[in-house]
Order: sequence, then structure tokens, then C-alpha cells
Amino acid sequence: MQDSKLIPKNQDLKPNTQNQNMTGLVYKSTGSWYTVKSEEGVFMECRIKGKFRIKGIKSTNPIAVGDMVDYELDETSDVTTGTIHHIHDRKNYIVRKSVNLSHQMHIIASNLDYVFLLITIDNPPTTFNFIDRFLVTAEAYGITTILVFNKIDTLEGATLDEQLYMQHVYQEIGYQCLRVSSTKNKGVEELKGLMKDKITMFSGHSGVGKSTLVNALEPSLHLKTKTISEQSKQGQHTTTFAEMYDLSFGAKIIDTPGIKGFGIVDMEKEEISGYFPEFFKLKDQCKFNNCLHKEEPHCAIKKALEEDKISWTRYNSYLKILEGDDENYRTDIYNDDRIASDETRNK
Repeated sequence: MQDSKLIPKNQDLKPNTQNQNMTGLVYKSTGSWYTVKSEEGVFMECRIKGKFRIKGIKSTNPIAVGDMVDYELDETSDVTTGTIHHIHDRKNYIVRKSVNLSHQMHIIASNLDYVFLLITIDNPPTTFNFIDRFLVTAEAYGITTILVFNKIDTLEGATLDEQLYMQHVYQEIGYQCLRVSSTKNKGVEELKGLMKDKITMFSGHSGVGKSTLVNALEPSLHLKTKTISEQSKQGQHTTTFAEMYDLSFGAKIIDTPGIKGFGIVDMEKEEISGYFPEFFKLKDQCKFNNCLHKEEPHCAIKKALEEDKISWTRYNSYLKILEGDDENYRTDIYNDDRIASDETRNK
């Protein structure tokens, strides 16, 4: 597999001038405040000074849920808070494009063991293009993705056939797939087994059942859920900010805002095919080292495509990414929160 994107080294946000230094894990980010759990298990509300917020980091949010940070206690007011001054090295992170700054990225979560991408067939629909954009981004940033086909109890006939075909495509490539119904408790125990002792994230379109599934895994959480709008088949947005939860069976899960689309971030055209595992295996058989697998002669990818060894749906997704057809994938319903975070940062 092609090397992952380089993860930025640790970032010092300001000098350590106090003795009350603590280390902890970021559990929640609300734009200006961060909830951090110390190594002793104590939660603390922390922030960083505005002038340090984007120093040396090409993202709209230098600190994300999942970050390990050092912070100093501030006991000068009635309520003790913390000031974050150092971010530990990240092993990985996953991003999307910022709404307001299209050339920057927003870090959704960091230091993940697995991302579970929840997929539904028609309630709401999840397209191959959306899945492939997510997988390319995850491959680029070194994150293992497991595909979770949710709401399988609602499938029959054509929709069941479509789900099984989609699952076949990705299993052939090598992606692990699960079939789950949180309402019928199908596949939930297998999912728990994968999550134990791991930091994981659930992602996918609004309405695919993230909150419902988390509640099935840990009923005591009572995450907010809403029904699908019949008119648009889009989920009603329920999660406002990314947040990590400790689960009783030894897992940590990050619940994320519903995402309408993923943009491909910081990637050259020549790199893209390297993040399609089935393409990467054949790239060195192409006649030209800089082959983009479009019109070039003696292309191993096109040959495999003609022989049905590569899925046409995957190839079509590759072409759309290559052509930069992501105008409809740059925005999501996190927009209001992003604007609020930008305003806070600029103060």
C-alpha cells in the first residue's frame, strides 16, 4: 500500500510557564472549548489562546477529538479550567475540507484505531462515489476503515441485491464488511468485539443510524436520534459537535456530525490511484510511470477493467476524484458550527 500522508510532528502552542502541568485526552471540541480527560480520569474544560489556534497547522482546528494534549491548570477564577500548550504526535487523523476556507482542512478526529463507515442503501441512499471518497481519504491518512451495512432488516428484493453487490465489491478489494441492524440487534456483538480496547469513530451520511447504533451498543448513553425525512430521505441532523464516549465494554467511540460529502484533501493527481488498493497492486505494470489510467496506452488498470478484474463503479469514482468533481462534496451541515469556530478563532 502507498505510504500514508505524513502526520505533522507535535505542536507547541505556547511555552510551559506553570508547574501544574497535566496530560489528557480530548473528548469534545466545541470550537473554542475542549473537554479533556486527564490520566487520572478527571474531566477539565480547556482552551487555547486565539493567536495560537492555527500556528504552524494547515487546518481550521489545530486540536481535535482524540488528541493527546498537555495543559496547565488555571485556578485564578472561581472555576478551574485548563490552558492547552502542547499536542502530542498523532498516529493518524481524518479530515474534511473546511466550509469557509476551501483550501484548508478540518480535522474530524485523530489517533483512531478504526473508522466504521455506516452505509444504508435507500434510507438514506449511500453512493459508491461517497464511499470511495471516504476510503481514499482514510487510506491517505493511514486509517483502517470497516464498512458497516446498517438497517439490513429493512432490505428486500432489489435493495437487498444492491447491498450484497456493494458488499461483494469491497470485500473483493480487501475491506472488512459487517451487516448490522441496531433495531433487531443483528451483528451488534461482532461489532463490539472489534471495538473493544480501541478508539473508533462512526461516520456516514446523516440518517444512516449512527446514534441509534451507538445506543444499541451502550443503551445508557441515550444519544439523540431523529427519523428520516420522507420527502428528502435525508436524516435530520442530531449531533452538533464531535464527542468521544467511554463504553462499558472497554471501547472508546467518537460520535461525529452528519456529513453530506467528503472532499479530497491535499492530494496530487498522480497520488490518487495509490489509495485505491486494487489499482496500487497493478500500477507498476503500466507502461508509463506517470500513467493516470485514462487514455494512456498499455495501461494495466484499463486492461484489468476490461477483463472485469476491477469494478467499474470504483473506476468511475476514481475518474470523478481525478477530475476534481467535488464541488458538491465540500459542504456539510456542520456549517454553522464551523462559522462559530472561525469567529472565535479570529477574536
